Amino acid sequence: MVSQSVNKTGLHPAGVQPSKDHTEIEEELHDRAHIDYDRVAIVANPSVAALYEDALVYESGSAITSTGALSAYSGAKTGRSPSDKRIVEEDSSKNDVWWGPVNKPMTPDVWRINRERAIDYLNTRNRIYVVDGFAGWDERYRIRVRVVCARAYHALFMRNMLIRPSKEELEHFHPDYVIYNAGAFPANRYTAGMTSSTSVAINFAEKEMVILGTEYAGEMKKGIFTVLFFEMPVKHNVLTLHSSANEGQDGDVTVFFGLSGTGKTTLSADPKRALIGDDEHCWSDTGVFNIEGGCYAKTIGLSAEKEPDIFGAIRFGAILENVVFDPSSRVVDYDDDTLTENTRCAYPIEYIENTKIPCISNNHPKNIVLLTCDARGVLPPISKLSSEQTMYHFISGYTSKMAGTEQGVTEPQATFSSCFAQPFLALHPMRYAKMLAEKIEEHKANAWLLNTGWVGAGATTGGKRCPLKYTRAILDAIHSGELANVEYEVYDTFGLSVPKTCPNVPDELLNPAKSWNGTADFKGEVEKLGKLFMENFKKYEDEATPEVLKAGPHVCCCPKH
Repeated sequence: MVSQSVNKTGLHPAGVQPSKDHTEIEEELHDRAHIDYDRVAIVANPSVAALYEDALVYESGSAITSTGALSAYSGAKTGRSPSDKRIVEEDSSKNDVWWGPVNKPMTPDVWRINRERAIDYLNTRNRIYVVDGFAGWDERYRIRVRVVCARAYHALFMRNMLIRPSKEELEHFHPDYVIYNAGAFPANRYTAGMTSSTSVAINFAEKEMVILGTEYAGEMKKGIFTVLFFEMPVKHNVLTLHSSANEGQDGDVTVFFGLSGTGKTTLSADPKRALIGDDEHCWSDTGVFNIEGGCYAKTIGLSAEKEPDIFGAIRFGAILENVVFDPSSRVVDYDDDTLTENTRCAYPIEYIENTKIPCISNNHPKNIVLLTCDARGVLPPISKLSSEQTMYHFISGYTSKMAGTEQGVTEPQATFSSCFAQPFLALHPMRYAKMLAEKIEEHKANAWLLNTGWVGAGATTGGKRCPLKYTRAILDAIHSGELANVEYEVYDTFGLSVPKTCPNVPDELLNPAKSWNGTADFKGEVEKLGKLFMENFKKYEDEATPEVLKAGPHVCCCPKH
């Protein structure tokens, strides 16, 4: 990538002339956003080494850790701020956007105020960074993204997470979407519609995103994800997926949906299969492609034994976020959650050895796996889903929040996130669910509900987490085709098809009704979870077909006499 060096005053060093593409970037930023390049040095598409240098010199707390990765801190916000996310309500998109608790409207006037506030802040900096990259490995659908930010940390993060253009592609790069990240500067809390000093806003008409009041880098990544959740289905009839994906030696593709803690990253990392991506994908008319050029992995509790691929990817070029390290040895303590439990690392996807580059498959998924971690221990380890059941469980997006993780949580709590991606959805969940069902039907894919949670009983009633060796054995049987051909039985209340046998998995483990040995009443626990599903699904009933409604659990809600 081409970089343009600047001196510490923000001016070009003597004898260094801006390159042609750098001059174009300066002019574009001036024309589009009134960035004053005569006063602010624009560091365009810098190298990793240059970003390391700037982070160490200009950003408090930055350091090089013992493996060569750069450590950075995101300030007060160590996670996303979903309650501060806004979509600008404008004519070109307002009839498509799913308005509600996820997508709250922002007026065009407030958008202009916040955008101006961000630009004003960027114009006060000595230097700002520009990073250009692609979102989407399929060249037919990729969007060109430009990030304008004030921190080297943010620039390196997005350099890793976007697909890195070649030198030739950068020469005349003109963005489709621009992110203005002024996260160190707060939004005005008294501006209409603001709920705090944080604002993350997307304007689909202007094709821009503005960030104020949060320096958490993940906001940029997930902002682009929201853009793809809008652009791909609406403009191209391409389905956007919050999933990991891998490909077998015969070209068979498996897609894994799942919320945090369900095993999406772990299970897609298979030595016998090539990784397409670990988090964000699109399913087009020709196959599946990764959206990103990197991975953003959780590192809390990380070890070489548990996650060797991720552990090995934390080297020069990777950026560690909010970790704690020994000040002398610079060795990171991945078990230390002093700053946050949400410690992360962002690294180029090619740092994972078994990655398919380019991250695209021209084959359609053969297996769709919906991952859940049921801490009640009542969902079967594996169920084969009908088309309607797939839509129901995809829209539900269920997993468990564990007892003890939050104050006042004394038993496992059901957590639902529609399409396993609720914070990032731009359209109504049913639109994505219908597209998924149509693609599964067209390409004859098998759909599965895989529970990586508790078996025998719940987490608080004597159960144990399903051993990873059995979960992997189930996946092996799915990939070999053996599991699709065994005998099945119907699991009461939820109506799920459960295999009676699976190679290398004890038969009694497969049906919770047969393996239950907990202290709680089994039928009561099943009905409790069923009622939670039914209650959650009420918000989607107006868009759901009768067939999808019937595909969920059925529990009598009448009081017992």
